Formats: sequence, structure tokens, C-alpha cells
Amino acid sequence: MSEFWLISAPGDKENLQALEKMNTVTSKSNLSYNTKFAIPDFKVGTLDSLVGLSDELGKLDTFAESLIKRMAQSVVEVMEDSKGKVHENLLANGVDLTSFVTHFEWDMAKYPAKQPLVSVVDTLAKQLAQIESDLKSRTAAYSVLKTNLENLEKRSTGNLFTRTLSDIVSKEDFVLDSEYLITLLVIVPKSSYAQWQKNYESLSDMVVPRSTKLIAEDNEGGLFTVTLFRKVIDDFKIKAKENKFTVREFYYDEKEIKREREEMTRLLSDKKQQYQTSCVALKKGSATYRDHKVKVTPLGNPARPSAGQTDRERESEGEGEGPLLRWLKVNFSEAFIAWIHIKALRVFVESVLRYGLPVNFQAVLLQPHKKSTTKRLREVLNSVFRHLDEVAAASILDASVEIPGLQLSNQDYFPYVYFHIDLSLLD
Repeated sequence: MSEFWLISAPGDKENLQALEKMNTVTSKSNLSYNTKFAIPDFKVGTLDSLVGLSDELGKLDTFAESLIKRMAQSVVEVMEDSKGKVHENLLANGVDLTSFVTHFEWDMAKYPAKQPLVSVVDTLAKQLAQIESDLKSRTAAYSVLKTNLENLEKRSTGNLFTRTLSDIVSKEDFVLDSEYLITLLVIVPKSSYAQWQKNYESLSDMVVPRSTKLIAEDNEGGLFTVTLFRKVIDDFKIKAKENKFTVREFYYDEKEIKREREEMTRLLSDKKQQYQTSCVALKKGSATYRDHKVKVTPLGNPARPSAGQTDRERESEGEGEGPLLRWLKVNFSEAFIAWIHIKALRVFVESVLRYGLPVNFQAVLLQPHKKSTTKRLREVLNSVFRHLDEVAAASILDASVEIPGLQLSNQDYFPYVYFHIDLSLLD
């Protein structure tokens, strides 16, 4: 299980024996794997300051957990096409999260134990606040990029009736800069190709003979050109509609088409720079966007320019890894490490507040083996450490004892210091 219980008990002889008993029972019953959790001795200060720190650490704990969950989700979103490899990128100090927790060592260089507790907590708070600020700005920029790209993709994923035609048509398909003539694009159902070829010249007066050409197809039909005099456009559209031919409203604008292609190329390049392998590829000669339902194949223009992939860059930490993913990996690690340090600080502060001075307690990390055994594990711990709070323990372990105003259950009763670490929240 990716769940941990971080507890502490006083370090006197009686309670050290209780810890040994706990280890024996949980080991024989295969309830949990237990290891000592080393926490350095800090400058305690006054009890009043510890009470204030207890509240502050509780809020900081919640904030840190929320932050790493958001960062993990951001990694999932950026690695959209490689979700099976997400956990390979959610590491702490280069190791998997479980290993980091079970082999935790306080980072004296980053959070000196010789400093006052208030200073250590302040350092952690500022670090996490900066990471959150950077996360918001980076993910917001990525979301705008992704939305803009998706909007362009949608324009290129529909059928011939709705999709953009800028990557299908070419200048050679049109009569341009003519005062009298104009080239229209007509969508013809596949079953009506022969009817179109036979009748298009007679749909209206002043249609240029042999001016039609099939330039693209999708699953439903084909896109044909036809050239006619401008003065008969309206009449041609009416007659085409009567014959179930659809004239697409499209006028070739070389500058606009170039702008759209450059925008797609830029967005693709920008997205590749965030996470290389999640990039959507545009292959020369066809629109092959991710998750396409419709493929449109241009005909007769093999040299037509299209939005294409830029040369693949190799990021400093490996091929295909862009700055956003790299930033998320580094700062997820930093945030997770800070979170576990906060857990350690909470154990220290609560242990001093509960067990008193001088500081003398032993922290233990328990990893329950199965979800189904957590209730039994809780009962064992409550029984072993009931002497730490005899009155409250009696109300739990002896249902016949009732204490007015005190409502406890095995699920929420902890005669010892207890904190929960649930890594499954990151799945």
C-alpha cells in the first residue's frame, strides 16, 4: 500500500517496550512494516510558540499536499500521450516516493535544525509559496497554448463542410485576380460524382467548360473546383443546392492561408518545447491530427506546403523532454520533500506539546500491508498505547464506559501522536 502512518510515543523505558510490543504484534500478524523515523532535536522555544506553530503547520501541511497533487495532475496533462510513464517522473530526490518516505533523512543543509523552529517553518512556507506561484503562471501559459492549438485542430478535424481548407487547396487551384471569373469550391457526395461531372457545366450559364477538378476527399464526398463568371454566382449556388451539391464559402487569400499555417507551426513548436512527445504531428500532404475521426487527402499537389514539424530538439536532460515537464519534475520533487519535512515537524511539535519537556520521544513510520487490515492495526496501536491516555482509552476499549461530552471511536482515537501520509492521492 502507498499509505503510511507516522506516530510517536515517549522515549522512556516503558514506552520503548510498548514500541517493541507493537513491532512484535504487527510483524507476527502481518499488519504493517515499521521503521524508525529520525527527527532531529530542534530549538523548542516557548510552549505558546509551539501552540501557534502547531496551527500553522497544520495549514501548511494541507497546502503542501494540495500543491503536490496539482503538480502531479499537471504532469499527467503535459504527458498526455505517455500517461503510463507518469510515475517514472514523479520522484523525490531521484528515487520513488515510497523509498524516499521510508528512508527519510532530514536535510540539514536546506533546513538547519540549529535555527529556531519558526525560521524553519518560514523557509518551508516561502519555498512552497514560490513553487505555487510559478506553477500557476507556467500552467496558465500552457493551458492557453493548448486551447489555441485545440481550436486550430478542431478546424482541421471535421469533414469537408466544416474544416479549414487552407492545408488542402493551393494557389494553382484557383483563377485569381480576374475581374470577370471566379473559382468556387463545391462539395459533392461520393455517390454523385458522375452526376456532377455530367451536369456541372449546365447548372448555370457562363460556367467555364472542363474547369472542374477533384482536389480532396473525405469519407463522405469530394471537394471539386469549378470556374464561372462572377455575375452568375448566385444562380449557380441555387442550382447546385437543388442538385444536392454544396458550395463552400471560401475565397483564396494567400496572406491569410500563410498566417494560419504559420500559427499552427508556431503552436506545434511551442507545445513541443513544453513536452516533446506530446506534440501533435502534421505530416506533409495530409492532416493527421491526434484522435482524428476524419482524414482528408489532398489530390494532385504533392509539393503543396503544409504545417510541419520543426527539427527535433534534444533537451539537456534527454530527448523529448521540454522545459515545462522538466520544471514540473524538479519542483514536484522539491515540494514533496518539503511536505515530508513538514510531517516530521508536526510530529516533533505535537510530541513536545503532548509528552512535555525535556524532548524525549521516538517516531515510527508504519506502512500497513493491506487496506483490509488497517482497522485491526488501529486496534493494536490503541491497545498498546492506551496507558498514554487511560481515561479516553477506557471509553474506546470498554463500550460500557461513557464520559459525558466525549465522543470517540476507534477510527479517530489516537492516544499517541499520529499523522497520515497517503501517496495514493497522487495516482
